[in-house]
Amino acid sequence: MASTPTTDDLDIVSRIAVLGALRPAIVQRIIAPATVVALDERQALFRQGEPATAFFIVVAGWIKLYRVTLSGEEAVIRVFTRGDSFAEAVAFTSALYPASAEAVSEARVVRIPSDHVVRCIQESPEIALAMIASTSQHLHFLIQQVEQLKAQSGVQRVAEFLAALCPVDHGPAMIALPYDKVLIAARLGLKPESLSRAFAKLRAAGVEVSASHVAIRDVSRLHHLACGERGAIHETLRTFGPAVAP
Repeated sequence: MASTPTTDDLDIVSRIAVLGALRPAIVQRIIAPATVVALDERQALFRQGEPATAFFIVVAGWIKLYRVTLSGEEAVIRVFTRGDSFAEAVAFTSALYPASAEAVSEARVVRIPSDHVVRCIQESPEIALAMIASTSQHLHFLIQQVEQLKAQSGVQRVAEFLAALCPVDHGPAMIALPYDKVLIAARLGLKPESLSRAFAKLRAAGVEVSASHVAIRDVSRLHHLACGERGAIHETLRTFGPAVAP
C-alpha cells in the first residue's frame, strides 16, 4: 500500500542526481505526486516486460535489479540502496521495463509517476538535461561493472566490494554484509563457491568472515588488493599472511 513520503524521504529524493542540480521550485513540482511503496523481503516492485509507468528512489533497504536469462537464471544487474534512483530513462519513453526489481530486504521506495515528470519536462526543459546526466551516471556504472568483470579477479572484486562497505579507508573495521552471500556472488559475477574461495583467500589479508559479519584488520589492504595486478595480489597475500594457493 502506498503512503505519503516523510520529510526525511523527500530530503533524500531532492538530493538524487536527477533532481540535485535543479531549482528548489522545480524539484517541489516534480515530487508533488510522489508516494512511498513499502516492500517485504523478496517482494517485487516491477517485473521485466511490464509497462514502465514510474521511476523510483530507495529511501530504506535494498533493491536488486535483474534480468531472467533464456535459461531461466537470474542475472543481477545492480543492487540499489538508500539514495539510489533507477528506471528514470525507460519510464519517460513509454517503454517496457527491461529488467525486474525486487526487494532483498524490507524496503521503502519513493515512486514518481513518469507521465507527471514528462509534463514537468515540457514546462521546464532543464529537467531533460538532469535526466541525461543521471542516465550518464548509470551508464558509467555499467561500464565500470563490465571492466571489473573483464579485468579483475574474483579476489579483487570481493576486496573492492568489502572496502566499499567500510566506513573508513584505513585501519580496522567491522561490517555487516548487506544481503545474503548468494546475491553478493551474483552481484560480483561469481558462483557462490567462488565467493567462498575468495573469502578464504582474503583471510591471509586479515579478513575474517563469520556468518554475515566481517572483521577487517586493515581496510587499506583491501584497497591495495582491489587495485593491484594479479602478481601483486599474490605478493600481498603472502606478505600479509600465510601462503595460499593461487
